[in-house]
Amino acid sequence: MRIALIDDSHSALVALQGHLRSLDDVELHAYQSGWDALVDATTIEFDLVISDYLMPDLDGIDVIRRLREMPAYAAVPLVMITSNGHADIHRRAIEAGVTDFLRKPIDAIELLARVRNLLALRRAHLEICERAQMLDGAVSLANLALEQREEEILWRLARAVDARDGKTGEHMSRMAMICFLIAQELGLPPETCRTIYLAAPLHDVGKIGIPDAILSKPGRLTPEEYALMQCHVEIGVKILENADNEPLRTAEIIARGHHERWDGSGYPAGLAGAAIPLEARIAAVADVFEALCAERPYKPAWPLEKAKDEILAGAGTLFDPSCVAAFLRSWCAIAERFLPVAASFNGPALGSAAA
Repeated sequence: MRIALIDDSHSALVALQGHLRSLDDVELHAYQSGWDALVDATTIEFDLVISDYLMPDLDGIDVIRRLREMPAYAAVPLVMITSNGHADIHRRAIEAGVTDFLRKPIDAIELLARVRNLLALRRAHLEICERAQMLDGAVSLANLALEQREEEILWRLARAVDARDGKTGEHMSRMAMICFLIAQELGLPPETCRTIYLAAPLHDVGKIGIPDAILSKPGRLTPEEYALMQCHVEIGVKILENADNEPLRTAEIIARGHHERWDGSGYPAGLAGAAIPLEARIAAVADVFEALCAERPYKPAWPLEKAKDEILAGAGTLFDPSCVAAFLRSWCAIAERFLPVAASFNGPALGSAAA
């Protein structure tokens, strides 16, 4: 345990050191200047500081106040030695953060008893902090493991939906990547970007309730078939609603609103503008772009540039202009990584999409 002794009197320091050398496992640091002690305190974490009150450069109250301003010394015992018993000095010292007082002349027995008690408190505090850190680490690991399991379930469910729709996992991973990039460009917090990334692949989860004949039909849908296809939104919402998991709650928002359109021409509620949740507005851009670039039974895949132009043309009518602008700002990342990332995406490896 490191003890700092501060006194402008050399003889007083020698006397203090003589009394305290009898303690086991103690390292003494002596200073005749408060400033010197404060400088060392920035690199040495003392476990106890004993300072005289009356000194020429900084008095004991100033030393204690400056130490308490350092985060490392918020809980370190600080003792002030004084021969002046004036109540105002004691009050100011207490306000500055003093832990205990010692009176001059120093009584060796009292000094050793006080120091032993204060060092015992310091050891107990350090042990509690160490245990707290261990518990924090264990909780963090447990939370990480839980998040990884949740993410795995989300991605496996999304793969099942894509397989039901006759697609591969490339669709969901491409869309998730684009959603993340748009959210990032919009300046959303990192955790929100991550949540949207995990939730976006479930936007079409309701398609598991749509008949195969409609999902796999090579030609255009009839009005009746299209109306039935639109029911996948309601089915998806029922699957995802009332979740306790944040990504699933976001997935419900996206599933409910990703077919709404900025001008109010979408479905199921005909929402317009900012009435459409931002997560759904982001997903709408990503979903349409990915669908245009993907081969379907009823159409060939569009070239990237042509699909991009289509998204830009829809700004202010089909899509939120700010989301389209963010999409455009992300274009280099999308164009450079769209196919390579899709070819190698196997799940929630956010770093590969966000790098």
